[in-house]
Amino acid sequence: MHKEEAKKDLLNRLKTLKGHIGGIERMIEEEQDCIDILVQIAAIKSSIDKVGQSIIEDYAHECILSSIDEEDDIEEAVKETIKTILKFSK
Repeated sequence: MHKEEAKKDLLNRLKTLKGHIGGIERMIEEEQDCIDILVQIAAIKSSIDKVGQSIIEDYAHECILSSIDEEDDIEEAVKETIKTILKFSK
């Protein structure tokens, strides 16, 4: 996927998430069933994780490739990538 396409996809996902969050706000204001609200929250959490995974994938790809292109320390780039992945996965 080209970088602009990936960026557009991420922004669309985030806009969709904003809409879902607004929906949850309305559900709470309207005192809808807690289970329905929790189902929506679970869906949002899953979507946020997918956005994060996509960003990490792009970061890992770019970080390692730039290290190769610039003849930097590949081992250091891999360590930094792993560190970032572990931070996200907590």
